[in-house]
Amino acid sequence: MKYIKLRELEVSRIGLGAMGMSHGYTDSGTDEAESIRTLHRALELGVTFIDTAEIYGPYTNEELLGRALKGRRDQVVLASKFGMISHAGAGPWNLDSSPANIRTAVEGSLKRLGTDHIDLYYQHRVDPNTPIEETAGAVAELVAEGKVRAFGLSEAGPDTIRRAHAVHPVTAVQSEYSLWTRGLEERVRPVLRELNIGLVPFAPLGHGFLTGKIRSTDDFKEGDFRYGNPRFTGENFQRNLRLADEVQAIAAEAGATPAQVALAWLLAQGDDIAPIPGTKRVHRVEENTAADGIELTAEQLDKLSSLPPAAGETHTEAGRQMLER
Repeated sequence: MKYIKLRELEVSRIGLGAMGMSHGYTDSGTDEAESIRTLHRALELGVTFIDTAEIYGPYTNEELLGRALKGRRDQVVLASKFGMISHAGAGPWNLDSSPANIRTAVEGSLKRLGTDHIDLYYQHRVDPNTPIEETAGAVAELVAEGKVRAFGLSEAGPDTIRRAHAVHPVTAVQSEYSLWTRGLEERVRPVLRELNIGLVPFAPLGHGFLTGKIRSTDDFKEGDFRYGNPRFTGENFQRNLRLADEVQAIAAEAGATPAQVALAWLLAQGDDIAPIPGTKRVHRVEENTAADGIELTAEQLDKLSSLPPAAGETHTEAGRQMLER
């Protein structure tokens, strides 16, 4: 495994998103033992960058990581997120990045994770009701107190990134970025490079679509992120299957799996990128981390970069309202 710097934070080139172990997909939360084996196998393979959030569950994903990482905390750069639970009464899925809410959130996350500090603490979504300067100031206080090492933003736009960074350095921005979600390349990516802010792509495999394993939506149940998602329904789904087939063809050429090709393309976009493919299965974490050794040719990279954008929006209307791309 290679390692890179997200600003001052050294992380494995490929991380692990833990969300799906507890939240977001049809079978989430059904096999804690396998999830813990997956986390331990990731550490054995040199993965040091593990991502969670208080909203995943809610709360149960952080609790799972707390159990899995007991006695291994010093092997991990641990990232979590605040701001999608209003602890003052409105509850989950209500944006609140006020300083008081951040204080409550961080204490809960530290307890659940069984640690005295969070290495990278992200604002999960931009809160339109709290000036980003106040949010950044609150996290800066946590950094000064040693409860947080670094400050991050998720799905933030250029103006928010600049304003936050002016108050306290932003170490990383986490946003959806993959072969089929490339909207940040034009507006956000140049700002990150200008300010020396790392990029952490989530859903680098298109919520599983780019693996080539999803050929039908029949198995998605209500509560699965993909159930009713515009990219996974109707004509959009059929059009996007053709995109997955193109990735499969290049994978056959490269002697790799489609997932490895999708990750290798991302890694080729710069040495300031650390994708966090999510899985709860040992064989998948082995497959994903092996992408670090895949070298695509210039022609293969060009073919992949020239693929058409995916059909359909990445989120439902309610989800899109929380994005600042």
